[in-house]
Amino acid sequence: MNSILCVAFSPDGTRIVSAPHGYTLHLWDGVTGASIGSPLEGHTSYVECVAFSPDGTRVVSGSLDQTLRLWGNVTGANIETPMKKHTGCVSCVAFSPEGTRIISGSDDCTLRLWDNVTAAVIGSPMRGHTYSVCCVSFSPDSTRVVSGSADSTLRLWDGMTGASIGGPMNGHTDDVTCVAFSPDGSRIVSGSVDGTLRMWDGVTDWLSHQVLSGHTGEVYSVAFSPDGTRVVSGSEDKTLRLWD
Repeated sequence: MNSILCVAFSPDGTRIVSAPHGYTLHLWDGVTGASIGSPLEGHTSYVECVAFSPDGTRVVSGSLDQTLRLWGNVTGANIETPMKKHTGCVSCVAFSPEGTRIISGSDDCTLRLWDNVTAAVIGSPMRGHTYSVCCVSFSPDSTRVVSGSADSTLRLWDGMTGASIGGPMNGHTDDVTCVAFSPDGSRIVSGSVDGTLRMWDGVTDWLSHQVLSGHTGEVYSVAFSPDGTRVVSGSEDKTLRLWD
């Protein structure tokens, strides 16, 4: 069996989508674990990222073939033609919380906003990063996007227009691998190959941050607790850490 590069649950927990190390996606029953239908075929190179829409009716995938694709949750049918505007691998994707938009990040150093209904691109390429975009996240109210890059910075963007908000958020000394907004949108946490997490003010002063040190290896995943009081991180050092 091939390694599994990415997985996601549907919001109601009834479906799982996975992407093995290959060109296809697979749908699974979230309760029984049984496979649903045939593999989802369409990409012409490796699938790098997947996400469910907030209402659970769609899946978006990004691939080394430089495209995004939209799929039906129940049937796995390819809903639209390939969404092609990037000129490099599509490394990260996310739906806006209200479900109308998709954000994608790429090795071409840009982000793109897409209309979830029409699959049309919104606006121009979101430029600012100088190396690959590694991670993206919408704020809970869908008004902002945060991105992390191999250029060691984070950037904030308008979630409706794609316009840049301020300059680069400097602090990390290596690739920013993961980002997340707090449930109330007031804070952003980031993790990096430099082994640290950083906590940023996501509203009034996004250049101000706190360094969270403790891991002895690269940090690859971060998440806030539902009440926003704690953060969990996962690292190459084979540990998880909880932070207040």
